[in-house]
Amino acid sequence: MKYFSDETKFAIFIETILREDLSEVGDVTTLSTVPENLDGRAIIIAKQKGIVAGNWIAKMVFKNVDSALNYQFKQEDGLEVLSGDIIAEVSGPVRGILSAERTALNLLGRLSGVATLTHLFVERVKGTKAKILDTRKTTPGLRVFEKYAVRVGGGENHRYGLSDMVLIKENHIAAAGSIESAVKRCRQYMKEHRLDLKIEVETTNLQDVRTALRLKLDRIMLDNMSPESVSQAVQLVKGQVELEVSGGITLDNVSKYAATGVDFISVGALTHSAPILDISLLVDRVSPEFRPAGT
Repeated sequence: MKYFSDETKFAIFIETILREDLSEVGDVTTLSTVPENLDGRAIIIAKQKGIVAGNWIAKMVFKNVDSALNYQFKQEDGLEVLSGDIIAEVSGPVRGILSAERTALNLLGRLSGVATLTHLFVERVKGTKAKILDTRKTTPGLRVFEKYAVRVGGGENHRYGLSDMVLIKENHIAAAGSIESAVKRCRQYMKEHRLDLKIEVETTNLQDVRTALRLKLDRIMLDNMSPESVSQAVQLVKGQVELEVSGGITLDNVSKYAATGVDFISVGALTHSAPILDISLLVDRVSPEFRPAGT
């Protein structure tokens, strides 16, 4: 995924999120109870069925806290796990393991939850040409990771940010005065600034669809329309332009929308409502030679 090209940004991000827990003082509980020279092993366990995503990010968190830690994948991203399956093993200084634990599990559980929910949606549209898309309804600061998790779950990414493509929505149309005016102004702007971006327009009824169709756009969004209206729009467009359904999509109705013949179905819930996959860490072994006498 193109947004993972700058490792420096990731290092800065991980240092920032770790600071929420560690600050300048550090993990006082671990520092005061765990001997400095104690080594051990911990296992990261799935406590429910789901799709793993973010294992490599969890590894980066542990290595950032203590470079002496060894993180071994037992499940690669994209694989389905069952309750009780071991996702990874971490070995080395126990202080580092415990200090990194919560941040790593928060990310791993969050991203695995996104991947798991995405997988459920993808399974519901199998046999149709519809592709499941995410939206920009992401957790601030975590967008790049959450969109990665969507891909792990079998979905595809819509635009990453506001500069990736033109998406003219109802508020833009209201400000410009009409769909035609908004598109005209957009094309003029891109010409003046030498931009070559795809243009998508949001529509809410068949009349809007007819208007958008005449403007020869790259994609038309059918927003908050019933499956029956979407089906009529598909028949009206007849493959002349890509169609995307958005708004009110759930696991209960996504198959109905997919059956209409649309190209894309965008689902905000993938990133704004995905339950966190329940994952835990358990230190199951410490090196006897480092255990303090009398314990």
